[in-house]
Amino acid sequence: MDLRLSIALANNPRTWPIMDGTVKPDGIELIPTSVHGSEIFWRQLKFAEFDVSEMSFSSLMMATAHGDDRWVGLPMFTTRSFFHTGILVRKDAGIDKPADLKGKRVGVPEYQQTAALWTRGILQHEFGVEPKDMEFWMERVPEVSHGGSTGFKPPEGVTINQIPIESNIGAMMLSGELDATLLYLRDPNLVDRSTADLHNHPDIKPLFPDLLGEGIRYYQKTGIYPINHGMVIKRSVADAHPWAALNILKAYVEANELTNQRRIEHVEYYCRAGLVNEESADALKQPLVVHGIKANRLTLETAAAYSHEQGLTPRLMKLEEVFAKTTMDQ
Repeated sequence: MDLRLSIALANNPRTWPIMDGTVKPDGIELIPTSVHGSEIFWRQLKFAEFDVSEMSFSSLMMATAHGDDRWVGLPMFTTRSFFHTGILVRKDAGIDKPADLKGKRVGVPEYQQTAALWTRGILQHEFGVEPKDMEFWMERVPEVSHGGSTGFKPPEGVTINQIPIESNIGAMMLSGELDATLLYLRDPNLVDRSTADLHNHPDIKPLFPDLLGEGIRYYQKTGIYPINHGMVIKRSVADAHPWAALNILKAYVEANELTNQRRIEHVEYYCRAGLVNEESADALKQPLVVHGIKANRLTLETAAAYSHEQGLTPRLMKLEEVFAKTTMDQ
C-alpha cells in the first residue's frame, strides 16, 4: 500500500503535473491542496497542517536556526525571480535610482520573506543601499505572518514599523505615506491585504524601467537566479520513511522535465510562425529551473549568507542543516 501524504502547493505550471497526478512519486499517494504561497507558509509554520508543502527558504532557515526541527528541506525550487526588479516607487518621491531609496519609507509585506531577503541583499551588494538606510513598514501582522511563528524580531539597527490592520501597502503608497515598496502582493489570501493595482497606477513606476535588462545584467554578472520557494517534508515522516525524500525529488524532476518539454514545443511553434528568431529560440529552450543541491548551491549559499548578514539567522546556515541528507548529492 502506498504511503499517503498531504501536500500543499501554490498554483504554478511547474507543479501542475504533481497537482493533477500526471506524475506520481514511487510508493507515495499525494493528497494535494492548492493554496496561495503566503498562506501555505503561515499555515505550515504555525499549524503544521500538511505532510509536504512549499516553503519560504528564508523562513525555513530561520526556523531551523532557532531550533524548530519539524521540517526537512527538499531541494525542489518552484519559484524564482529577479526580485529586486519588482521594486515600485512613487513618481513624486524623487527615487530614480537605487541610491535614492536611502532615507525613504519603504513597504514590505513581511521583512523575513525570501523575496525581501534577496532584494535587500542585492540592493546592498550591487548598489550600496543597506537595510539600515531605509525605514520599513511591514503589512503582515504577527498573528498571520511567518515571523509570528519563527519568533522574528527586527534586526539591530533596522527600523521596522507595523502597518495598522485597517491599512495596507497599496493604500499607503497611493496616499503618499510610503515612498516605495520592495515588492507588492495583491493576490487574495488569508495573509496579504493590499488590493490596489499599483502596477498600472499613473502615480507609480518601477524603480528599474528595463526589468528584463536589469535581470539579465544581474544574472550575467553573478550567475545567480534567485530562489524563493522550496519544499519541505515533516521530519517525522522523513525519519519514518527515509526513502520518501528522494522519491518525491525524482517526481519533481520528472514534472520539471515535462514542463520544460511543453515550453520547448511552444518555442518551436513560435519559431516556425516567424515570431521568434533562431537565436532567441535557442536561448528560450535552455532549462530555466533545475532542481537539486548541486545546480543551485551558489544561489542557496548566497541566500544563507544574506540571511546571516541581515540578522535573520544567528549564524551562517549550512545547507546540510536544512536539507534531507539523502538529497545532498543530487
